[in-house]
Amino acid sequence: MNRIVVMGVSGCGKTTVGQGLAAALGGRFVDADDLHTDAARAQMGAGMPLTDEDRAPWLVRVGQTLAAPPLPVVVACSALRRRYRDAIRASAGGDVLFLHLAGPRHVIAARMALRRDHYMPVSLLDSQFAALEPPEPDETFATLDLHDTEADLIAAAVAAAASVREPG
Repeated sequence: MNRIVVMGVSGCGKTTVGQGLAAALGGRFVDADDLHTDAARAQMGAGMPLTDEDRAPWLVRVGQTLAAPPLPVVVACSALRRRYRDAIRASAGGDVLFLHLAGPRHVIAARMALRRDHYMPVSLLDSQFAALEPPEPDETFATLDLHDTEADLIAAAVAAAASVREPG
């Protein structure tokens, strides 16, 4: 698969796994955080979650990034709700593999507490878990377990990307 989103709640390791996967595939990596507007980052940094209205143009930008050459492209993006993933797929113009990094709240909160200079505060983690709708059977996805090591997560991501055939 040439269009991949590494998804999950804030602090789960999307950037780390996404960068490792992109390097292993010889592709490019994009952090969807970089596609947010300054206003959206300021809003989240102030402890206020984005609304779906705030998020809509960002999801379009994520999908457009997945559609733009060169491929493969790996995007780290929360993609917490089904409708967000649907919007990304629609903007990408085709199927997208979602790699869901799943793990317990306490592990992710501990990781977040160690981060410096990140706009997303630990105080918003509960809202992230409340919003999370894990991928459904009719979506193209794999779930990766955060109890695995970084190397094992990247290896599992590479295997998942190799197992999905592009349409046509």
